[in-house]
Amino acid sequence: MNSIFLRIYGGMCAALILVAVLGVLALHLLNQVRSEQYRERLAHGTFSLMADNLQPMNETERHRALLVWERLLGIPLALKTFPQTGLDLTQRTRVLRGQALVEQTGPHAAKVYRLVSDKEQLVLTGEVQQISEQLARATIYLLADELVRYPVAEQPKRLAQLKEEKGFGFDLQLVTIDQADMDEDQSRRVSEGDTVMALGKGGDSIRVFAGMVGTPWVLEIGPLYQMNPYPPEWLVLIAALGLSLIGLIVYLLVRQLERRLRGLEAAATRIAKGSLETRVPARGADSVGRLASAFNGMAEHLQQLLAIQRELVRAVSHELRTPVARLRFGLEMIGSATTPEALEKYREGMDHDIEDLDRLVDEMLTYARLEQGSPALNFQRIDLDALVNQVIEELAPLRAEVTVQRGLCLSAADCDDAWVEAEPRYLHRALQNLVSNAMRHAHSRVTVSYQVGQQRCRVDVEDDGPGVPETAWEKIFTPFLRLDDSRTRASGGHGLGLSIVRRIIHWHDGRALIGKSKSLGGACFSLSWPRNQERR
Repeated sequence: MNSIFLRIYGGMCAALILVAVLGVLALHLLNQVRSEQYRERLAHGTFSLMADNLQPMNETERHRALLVWERLLGIPLALKTFPQTGLDLTQRTRVLRGQALVEQTGPHAAKVYRLVSDKEQLVLTGEVQQISEQLARATIYLLADELVRYPVAEQPKRLAQLKEEKGFGFDLQLVTIDQADMDEDQSRRVSEGDTVMALGKGGDSIRVFAGMVGTPWVLEIGPLYQMNPYPPEWLVLIAALGLSLIGLIVYLLVRQLERRLRGLEAAATRIAKGSLETRVPARGADSVGRLASAFNGMAEHLQQLLAIQRELVRAVSHELRTPVARLRFGLEMIGSATTPEALEKYREGMDHDIEDLDRLVDEMLTYARLEQGSPALNFQRIDLDALVNQVIEELAPLRAEVTVQRGLCLSAADCDDAWVEAEPRYLHRALQNLVSNAMRHAHSRVTVSYQVGQQRCRVDVEDDGPGVPETAWEKIFTPFLRLDDSRTRASGGHGLGLSIVRRIIHWHDGRALIGKSKSLGGACFSLSWPRNQERR
């Protein structure tokens, strides 16, 4: 699965399938709860009416009533104590709260429990085979038996009270035979005292009609709706539609993303084949847009590094050619030398060339090490004034005709407390390179000065030489750069010293600058970096 779309869509499908399985289980449990509530709603009113009628009776009256109700209902009824019912603690609690507990024993059969007397711990139980039809007949009989005790005009009001008090889960009302929604045959049968069941208009419910003997009323029960469980097919259909819709949305969202990533892949392939000028469109501020910008920056940096590498190879080849040619010439001249003085002269020249090669290799290794990345820098608090004095003492004797001296020294406190945070070894190397470069090009004077402020510090190295043209200020720190006029090859060096200075001060979060010396008239090189460095 190499496609991002297929991966995302596959993961979402797996998640939806898991959700669908859990949904089916939840649907099954939901249907069980709904069925239980439906049965209890149908049985509650009827069994509450019977239980409340049994409560004030004595044992003989209760036995007689149960026999009558059994013959009318066609179901066994009994009075049992809690231990005899076998109910668990949860079921007992529900019964004690006055609820009608319905325990399903078959596809359409159930056992019904209703509390008769809390004091006696008696429970009315009944085994119903067809819960809707049998309970309808029982309800009609019990309601009729209750209503005949009241005047005809008060019977509708009493029926409403019974519905509210006993918690019937369906409608009950008294209507005249003309108001009842029955056909002629059904009206005739009700008039003859029969009980009639009629389908509702939608065909999803039934109504039960029974005539009240000696009254103009017809007792109407219902509509009674059948409990229809939620079919699992619905969940499957919803899942299929959901997968299709989510797939379409994910495809539309991922298609553009995948297209842009393929563009990045194609650009990376072209760069790998050598086409370093390849770039990708950096559109938008999203993750892919930022990735494209970073990719272009990487490609630009890579192109610059390779260009610098090629330039370094050409420059190194050029730098090595001169001392190697002089060595070859010295070897040839040694063979033809006729006097010890001439032989010694050629040997000294070859030794100088070897030293020159050694310095070149050392400079190249230092520069390569600094260009590879930040070295392990151990920043320490150092005395800048002492470091300047040390560099001057080390380099001043190398060219006696040039005077190296201190210039203006300013600090946040005084020159004796001019501390800065830096890497001692590398800062020492940077100052050495600047002072050595100034001494090579100075006529007679070089000055080293510094300024230490609260936030930043600065070191200036000035000389009275010919200076550097302003047009060359931007590229003076380029590796192996030689200027054709003032900074000639006669001054020595290999063109790496200033590049090393720039790299060292870069790792100190500072800058290396060049300008014209106002006091001496030559070049002025400046190093500026934060006085307090973050510990790394």
